[in-house]
Amino acid sequence: MNVAEAVGRALAACGVEAVFGVVGSGNFHVTNALVAAGARFVAARHEGGAATMADAYARMSGRAGVLSVHQGPGLTNAVTGIAEAAKSRTPLVVLAGEATDRRSNFHIDQDALVAAVGAVAMRVTSGEEAWGRAEEAYRIAVEQRRTVLLSLPLDVQSQPCPATPGSGPATPGSGPASRWAGSESAAGSAAGGAGTAAPVAAAWPAPDGGEGDLPLAAEVDALTRLLAEASRPVFIAGRGARHARRELEALADRTGALLATSAVARGLFRGSPWDLDVSGGFATPLAAELIAGADLVVGWGCALNMWTTRHGSLVPADGQVVQVDLDPAAIGVHVPVDLGVTGDVVAVATALTGLVPAAAGYRSAAVEGRIRAEGRWRAVPYEDQGDGGRIDPRTLTIGLDDLLPAERVVAVDSGNFMGYPSMFLDVPDENGFCFTQAFQSIGLGLATAIGAAVARPDRLPVAALGDGGALMGAAELETVVRLGLPMVVVVYDDEAYGAEVHHFGPHGHPLDTVTFPPADLAAIARGYGFAAVTVTREADLGGVAEWLKGPRDRPLLVHAKVTRDRGSWWLEEAFKGH
Repeated sequence: MNVAEAVGRALAACGVEAVFGVVGSGNFHVTNALVAAGARFVAARHEGGAATMADAYARMSGRAGVLSVHQGPGLTNAVTGIAEAAKSRTPLVVLAGEATDRRSNFHIDQDALVAAVGAVAMRVTSGEEAWGRAEEAYRIAVEQRRTVLLSLPLDVQSQPCPATPGSGPATPGSGPASRWAGSESAAGSAAGGAGTAAPVAAAWPAPDGGEGDLPLAAEVDALTRLLAEASRPVFIAGRGARHARRELEALADRTGALLATSAVARGLFRGSPWDLDVSGGFATPLAAELIAGADLVVGWGCALNMWTTRHGSLVPADGQVVQVDLDPAAIGVHVPVDLGVTGDVVAVATALTGLVPAAAGYRSAAVEGRIRAEGRWRAVPYEDQGDGGRIDPRTLTIGLDDLLPAERVVAVDSGNFMGYPSMFLDVPDENGFCFTQAFQSIGLGLATAIGAAVARPDRLPVAALGDGGALMGAAELETVVRLGLPMVVVVYDDEAYGAEVHHFGPHGHPLDTVTFPPADLAAIARGYGFAAVTVTREADLGGVAEWLKGPRDRPLLVHAKVTRDRGSWWLEEAFKGH
């Protein structure tokens, strides 16, 4: 056995079930070793897409993602996706060949490259350490919630290795930390953060028995007092609380708290009569009113960044703020907090439920009635701006929400359009929304949907893209077809980079660099093997209904020509952060 084979086998023994990538000479053998050990290889058409697929797979499966790329340009092509994963604290292992000879065309400083975007750099330097270094990379990714580059020098990969050590778990998925308890990244979520028939839920339980998961008694006592004194408490759950719905709802029932989430945890409290949905840029007017009116806001595994707090406007002026997080360094980074509690969300919520006195809190029949009547964006009146040649994106998205099955996983790209699917497409639970937005890059949405679809084959994948992002990631349309994914891709086409149009246009700047002639995106999709419909008015959605009737043997692209006269108000909020 050589180094490349040992690394592949070691990662498979740690529990790796799927690896995404583009194979070249430098990662050929390690990828084949993973496949031989039982992992599924998902080939992308571009390394940037592969990186985002692996990130999304990790978010939706609860397992660490694995990316395999060629040395040099294979790694540089993947950097944007790696940056997104690193900023989101996604457990991801990146395997890359490495040309250490400076005379090689492929030589770059791979360590410096990934360190610049927040990833951890590691390297295998000998056959003796290969197995252990692979296990260490996996362990750091999972336990520290980091994106880790494991470089495999070309001259080392062929070195012989000792016999396979017996320390690796015998059964894939049985190793230590094969699931992970995610803490929402300090970067947080923007604007608001190979499957089987019975996929694992993306509910990442904390490792059992770890003292670091338990809060200090003094912190629990202090939060108990604050909850007992609060008359209008609100809980905001982030990515680090996606495994804790039961415990948070029990504590909220005890204290009378209303429930909200960051964007990346959207759907966590779906079905609760006290669910306000997303806090932040995508918050309904009612959610914004009730959160801003709280006298105590508790962030659970939530960064409470500028998106989730709407640049601080949703932080109660006369109330108190508490942040609960596994990572003490994450507490108070974005907003001042009155109390920080370090510990796993489940452990903290469970301890509090047994201590805090029962109270009505923020809950009343009147508040419950308002949430029922006003708690979703589709209940907010609007004037339809459709003109026959272009459809209002709100009308489009509400129509799609009515047609598409409830069991769905929605992936949203970045751009002027992004609020419409994020606000008007409902999701069934916390495993129904995949939001790769910590880096705010456009062009990641389609790859996000592919990774989510591989993790959750039991759900209809829905990719919501702008025309700019769709064309950036168009190569992965072939991946969707090749994998046989019954995906719905919705392109909100305003024939421009709408964010720039609406940011600079009102000031009289020329817009020739950010506007484009019409493109027949439906025809492009058909060329890749998609079914496609063009939508300019609500009646055109009948084509979507026909596709849904079956057999769904080809994915569907919905080319929606949307109105473009006005920018989105959440975009104005976003530019405040620039």
